[in-house]
Amino acid sequence: MRQKQEITGIWAKLFPEFSGSSATLQGRVKEMMVHSILIGLVPAGAKVPTSRALADALGLSRNTVSLALQVLVDKGFLIAAPRSGLVVNGDILLGQAVQSSPRSATPTGMQWDTRLVSSVAAQRNIIKPANWQDFAYPFVYGQFDASLVPLKDWRACAHQALFVPAVRKWAQDHINRDSEALLDQIQHRLLPARGIMARRDEILVTAGSQMACYLLANVLLDRKTVVGIEDPGYPDARNNFLLRSDHVKALPIDADGLTPSRAMGQCAYVYVTPSHQCPTTVTMPLARRHEILALAKKRDMVLFEDDHESELNFSGRPLPALKSLDTDGRVIYLGSLSKTLAHGLRIGYIVAPAELIRELRALRRLIIRHTPANNSHTASLFIAQGHHDAFIRKLNVTYRERRELLTRAFSKYLPQFQIMPSQGGSGAWIKGPDGLNTQTLAENCAARGVLIEPGDIFFRKTSTASQSHLRLGYAAIPGNLIDAGVQELARAYNSSEL
Repeated sequence: MRQKQEITGIWAKLFPEFSGSSATLQGRVKEMMVHSILIGLVPAGAKVPTSRALADALGLSRNTVSLALQVLVDKGFLIAAPRSGLVVNGDILLGQAVQSSPRSATPTGMQWDTRLVSSVAAQRNIIKPANWQDFAYPFVYGQFDASLVPLKDWRACAHQALFVPAVRKWAQDHINRDSEALLDQIQHRLLPARGIMARRDEILVTAGSQMACYLLANVLLDRKTVVGIEDPGYPDARNNFLLRSDHVKALPIDADGLTPSRAMGQCAYVYVTPSHQCPTTVTMPLARRHEILALAKKRDMVLFEDDHESELNFSGRPLPALKSLDTDGRVIYLGSLSKTLAHGLRIGYIVAPAELIRELRALRRLIIRHTPANNSHTASLFIAQGHHDAFIRKLNVTYRERRELLTRAFSKYLPQFQIMPSQGGSGAWIKGPDGLNTQTLAENCAARGVLIEPGDIFFRKTSTASQSHLRLGYAAIPGNLIDAGVQELARAYNSSEL
């Protein structure tokens, strides 16, 4: 009896603080019990309280607790003992190593800093707080508004992906192959919408555009390779190139995006974001695209086209991708589903000549073999059944409205700030008054529940001029909060000298 009371006390104390990963009370109870058994809080052979007693202690219904206990019996964590009720099954711990006495987390004598051959951790990166949802006004870029996501449609596709015939397709080890179902949708639905025709052997699925940049850098660049990137530009691409090359050039941009400059002509490879320049969001006009391609041909350079947020176009008629205008095979195309569906999905793809794709595929195999096939299969169903196209239409309407609300709010509360005009996307690039330090502004805003993103990280070198820029995302913040959020941002700006 005393042992049961002790276990009841352990679980009653643990449950309120145990969040777990489950969205249901029954799931939380199961996870909490399993956790306490596996870490030794509840020993093998211990008698488990009755469902009634445990339900009273946890403040839950008896049915919820009874179902959780039954699952643990089915899984072998609990067993029925004669005249004792349920007890913890000692055999469940046989596969676990015996815990030794705790030791220092950092052994002395090992000088790891002298062994490192790179300094990746020291690179300048975009920093976003993990608790962004706790902010009242999250103008954070690269996150999403859960109320917009078609969860019902995605859930239905995920359920279909669990049918036995589907599981037999995606659950196997694909070695280095991609999901045929997803390749089919990329080849016949996504790429033609951008004016691109490609064979299967010219497509490789990646875990987002960052992975694409990493693969390309490792296959095509060496220390002497000259590679150019827009300035300001995408930090993750820049950092990937810096890992391989000592000659990463910052290329100038203007109101039409990347300029066909002399510096660009000196590069062997150039990374460009023509659909919505990262981070300024400007769209490169057709004439400029032809100029860029002409210079690339003249200088025999290769272009890495990151088709950043191309689907998010307020006019509804996006310009053709550089890849679709390329007649020489010198444009390598980077696409993504993560930026529209959900950034946490991590699905992107590369379109390139078959001989290059072979090398990229071999390198990817050394890293992760292939991307998660279950997500790929679900995504293929989501696209095939029309949910993706419907979702994009909804996003474009919503983001256009939010962009207008943001522009009006800045005109009302912060007219001295200049917002770069844009034809689409999910964020705004903003230039503050000269001398503004947006790092300090971001700190002041955070104290008021406003999350903004300083813009200096996008520049190759930090300067007084770069520190006056910021990027505000409007994908994660509901439209009815934008005006109040900008008003609070204005208070943060006016409350101190920045």
